[in-house]
Order: sequence, then structure tokens, then C-alpha cells
Amino acid sequence: MTTESRLKPSDTEGLPSLPIAKRLTIVGLGLIGSSVGLACRARGLAKELRGADVAPDHRAHAIALGAVDLAFADAAAAVEGADMVLLAVPVGAIAPALERIVSHLAPGAVVTDVGSVKGVVAAAMDRLLPEGNGVPGHPIAGRETSGPHGASAGLFVDAKCVLTPSRSTDPAAVTRVRALWNGMGAEVLQMRPECHDEIFAAISHLPHIVAYALMGAILDLEGGEDLQALAGGGLRDFTRVAMSHPIMWRDICLANREPILKMIERFQAALSDLAAMINIEDGEGLHQRFARARACREDFGNGNEGSDCERPGQ
Repeated sequence: MTTESRLKPSDTEGLPSLPIAKRLTIVGLGLIGSSVGLACRARGLAKELRGADVAPDHRAHAIALGAVDLAFADAAAAVEGADMVLLAVPVGAIAPALERIVSHLAPGAVVTDVGSVKGVVAAAMDRLLPEGNGVPGHPIAGRETSGPHGASAGLFVDAKCVLTPSRSTDPAAVTRVRALWNGMGAEVLQMRPECHDEIFAAISHLPHIVAYALMGAILDLEGGEDLQALAGGGLRDFTRVAMSHPIMWRDICLANREPILKMIERFQAALSDLAAMINIEDGEGLHQRFARARACREDFGNGNEGSDCERPGQ
């Protein structure tokens, strides 16, 4: 199955008029949650913005930025009267957050999220939101910094957002969530939750794990912490994503365990192939591998598809 057959561009016809939500509650006022609030305020997507976060400094900062009008320590109190709720918490905290707020949701309230693993989220929403008002979502946007201080109203402009509704999801709820992300400037795609998790294990989760592993290998060398002073742009660029929040990536690894383990096996095999070529001094083999990777990366950097690049699923 090709990537193209898994993806479905959003249909912008028949989308709700502004505002998308009368009261939008954002649970989790870090980088993504606060950026959603700022984008919604800048574009008139919600009449009222409420937030919830257990960290007092996040609540205070989000209010000072104008990302939300009110902020609560208790998510259940924050969602009272909201017609749309966005969960911007680590993947491992999404199901507990749903359990906390479900009895406090207004009838018909739409619930979505921003987690980068979708199978476990879709299952939790199907179990806890029987009316089909849960729409799993994943905006492909972010920065290595965490917290509301890095938030931006333009974070989602020209970004992609993947929605992964299950068979029981209400199409009207999908339409509203699609309109929210379109309104923030994102291009919305749809795919099945399991397809999402397979794809992102390869293109997002594995690169982060490799970056963390490489930094760990360097730090484990004798004097490894001092070696960082000699690091050039290559190491800094390659390991940039290792600055991402460790709790978030712990949860992603555990929630998307099987697809990630499969990708780690594939990567280990690729490393073993290169090690074997180096061992036997196969210069031509190394050149071919490196040239193919370079051509694909150049096309990727230019926004081109590139005939030499394999697609997920091919």
C-alpha cells in the first residue's frame, strides 16, 4: 500500500463558519497548546479560550501571552461548558485526561488531541466517548523548546495535520476539527490510526531515538562530556531533536512500541550492512549507499519527491 492511498486531503467545502468553537478548552498549555490558543485568538476561531495545566507558571504565562482567557489547575473544571476540547498533553497522559473530563463534558462537545501516536488515542476515545465525538489528531509542527514561552500564532501555518478518526467517529465532529486546523493555516490529511503509527515510527520516532542513542554513545565515551566542545555542525544538526522533551518521547516510545521496534530492527540491519562494507573495505558499495541517500535527502530538502527515494509502504 502506498502512502498516497493512505492519505486523504481535506475537503474544504462545507466547513463551519467562524467561530469554530464558542468555548474552546485547551488541556496542556505547553508549546503546542499555547500556540493553538494564540492561533485561534489571532484568527477568530473561538469566542472564548480556556486552558488547564498543572504547572502554575504555564497557566500564568499562557494568560499573559493571551493564549487563553482563563486557566485552571483542574482540567475537569476547565472543560465545563466547552463545545470543543483539545488535549495537548503527552501521549501517556491522554487517556487519564479523558477519564478525568468525560463526565464534565457538555453534550455534543468535540474532543481532539495533538499526540504523535494515534492507535492508543483512538482506542481510548472510542471507549470513553461513545457518541463518536472524539477525533484523534496530530499536527506536524513544533520546536525543540517546550513550554508556552516558545508559542507562536503562526506555528501551524503551512504545516500538515493528520486526523485519524475511527469507524465510530461522527463525521460532523471530524468536519469541525478539520475546520479548526484549516483555520490555523494547516493542511489536513486523514488516515487510519494504525497507518499513522507505522509511518511516523519511520519518519519521526526512529530519528528521535537515533539522536538520543547517539548522544548517549558519545556521553558514554571516556571524557564524552568534554568531546561536545569539539562538535561541529554535523553532530549538532543530527542530534538537534534530542533536545525534545524526554517525558513526551518516553510516552511515544511506549505507546507506539511495536512499530518502533520494527523500525529499530530495520535500522540495525542497515547499520550492520554498512559495518560489513567498511570491514571488507567495499568502497564502491559504500559510495553507492551514500550517493543514494544523498540524492534522496537533497530532493527531500528541496520539497521534491525524487525518483530514487522509496516511499513508506513501497
